[in-house]
Amino acid sequence: MTVLDTRALNRATLERQLLLRRASLTALEAVERLVGMQAQAPFPPYTGLWTRLSGFQPDELSKLLIDRGVVRLALMRSTVHLVSAADCLALRPVVQPMLERTLRAAHAGQLAALDVQEVVAFGRALVEERPRDTGELGRLLMERWPGLDRQALLNIVRTHLPLVQVPPRAVWGKSGRPTVTTAEAWLGRPMAASAAPDAMVLRYLSAFGPATVADVQKWSGLTRLQEVVDRLGPALRVFRDERGATLYDLPDAPRPDPGVPAPVRFLPEFDNLLLSYADGSRVVAAEHRPALFTVNGIIRASVLVDGVARASWKITESRAGKGARGMARLVVQPFTRLSAGEVSAVQDEGARLLAFSAPDAPHEIELAPPP
Repeated sequence: MTVLDTRALNRATLERQLLLRRASLTALEAVERLVGMQAQAPFPPYTGLWTRLSGFQPDELSKLLIDRGVVRLALMRSTVHLVSAADCLALRPVVQPMLERTLRAAHAGQLAALDVQEVVAFGRALVEERPRDTGELGRLLMERWPGLDRQALLNIVRTHLPLVQVPPRAVWGKSGRPTVTTAEAWLGRPMAASAAPDAMVLRYLSAFGPATVADVQKWSGLTRLQEVVDRLGPALRVFRDERGATLYDLPDAPRPDPGVPAPVRFLPEFDNLLLSYADGSRVVAAEHRPALFTVNGIIRASVLVDGVARASWKITESRAGKGARGMARLVVQPFTRLSAGEVSAVQDEGARLLAFSAPDAPHEIELAPPP
């Protein structure tokens, strides 16, 4: 059985994730190629598409949100993802058992005291009458079930209904509270009838493979996927990693030569590249994970250098006088010392990031010393 070392896995992953070269795809095509983008914060997907696509402009994704070509809702790992309308309808039934398992783990006591289906029916009527922000929805649920836990009531509705967050939430340059209705009401179509995970597993391997069963389970939140992979066995190619773990992949999926160069890329907060493997060593060294994965659940924006996370970054904007635009400052914090050539490449790509993120502001790049 062929053994794939960490660098071979890295290059295969970067190719699938559109990070070896910017792709000539539409935003919709890219979102579907990636099987969605984690989007619990409204704007990281814009940076995630900019770093992967040639010529991407924010208005393209904003228009897709407004025209209902893409939506934001709880999916894999019970976190909000940006997905195409078609994938919303196809993937939500697949992850439904995981969402219900998560709900039971968090609110077992409250569930025992409630008629869950009554709560779900009441919530559906509210959000399909018109989209409701979560503050109003929580208040109306509490009025109907006084004395019960507000968050538990909201989570019951969120779990059992595919609630999409509607614009202007996540529209570039806009702001808005999370305001929700059901996917069926927003898209005018029903959920898919099948909840079988087979197609979803194949989609994951296309976007993230080669990967272990544990990797697929980490990305999706689903369990017992070994039996699914065994069922798909004739359609898959099998490898091993350097630790002896079994890796699965699509037979014709790209696996570039490990010597292929990887350009500097700026990934946004919560990028799925860092969240979709049980063993993420192909993209971030174990000693650098604490610098990206914070104790309060924030996954910091990262800089890939030679294909792996070697720094974090953030953009701050200073205050300016009335009518003036403050300085947009990109601060890059390396985890280790970078070579002169790597510093130059980070600065060049950082300048392009600033031109995308803050086109009307003066720019400044600060490269902090490594710890």
